[in-house]
Amino acid sequence: MLLAYSFVIGAFIGSFLNVVIHRIPVMLERQWKSECQELLTPDAEPSSLPKYNLSVPRSHCPACDHQIKAIENIPIISYLFLKGKCSNCGIKISAQYPCIELLTAVLTTVVIWKFGFSWQGLGGIILTWYLIALSGIDIKTQLLPDNLTLPLLWLGIVFNIFSTYTDLNSSVLGAIFGYLALWSVFHLFKLITGKEGMGYGDFKLLAALGAWLGWQSLPLIILLSSAVGAIFGIIMIVSKLQERSQPIPFGPYLAVAGWVAMLYGNQLISLYLDKTL
Repeated sequence: MLLAYSFVIGAFIGSFLNVVIHRIPVMLERQWKSECQELLTPDAEPSSLPKYNLSVPRSHCPACDHQIKAIENIPIISYLFLKGKCSNCGIKISAQYPCIELLTAVLTTVVIWKFGFSWQGLGGIILTWYLIALSGIDIKTQLLPDNLTLPLLWLGIVFNIFSTYTDLNSSVLGAIFGYLALWSVFHLFKLITGKEGMGYGDFKLLAALGAWLGWQSLPLIILLSSAVGAIFGIIMIVSKLQERSQPIPFGPYLAVAGWVAMLYGNQLISLYLDKTL
């Protein structure tokens, strides 16, 4: 029953994460434009845009403005029932929505199966939801917003006050070393090539993962994310899905590596040490 409830709750949270993935970049863009207007034309009247946040306006079809009814917003089921189309105008609905809902439901269930009804389970699903939202935003916009990465970092430290995943010292050092690890790579790459190889959001995401899982997990996360990123990058370039010169978001690979490290990090590290010692 616990796993069944986890699946259902995860599906509904996935529906909300779709809103987060779509709206937070728009909210940030509006904020940036407003700040630029205030800086460049301080005497001008501020533009009065309609209120826009995670709850306002209500979800609607972007083509015909049809307001989504509650019966049309049941995770996964409504998409299948509507055959992936708007009930009013018939325009195709992106498959992203049911995919995020199903992914969130499955990963939430896996976390609860692993940790059970515990503080580790609660922290695990919160971290999972954050990582899904950040990955979705990074894939679409190549942004990892501070209003998600920074609260995630502090949440990791708060959970580890009670040694939920690691001790507090390891958590704080994980945040520090996680940030500095990619920060150093960034500046070394820029010094050698004159180009920027990644964004500052990646530093903050690795710092957040270090805060949750401790500094001991950082080598595993960096290794796993680099390996997964290299494999997927080669596949996408060979299959002509992405140009060689086109930037590849690194956040999703960090998220995958961090999630795997949360569930199986100790076992993977022990397995590696057993084979090398």
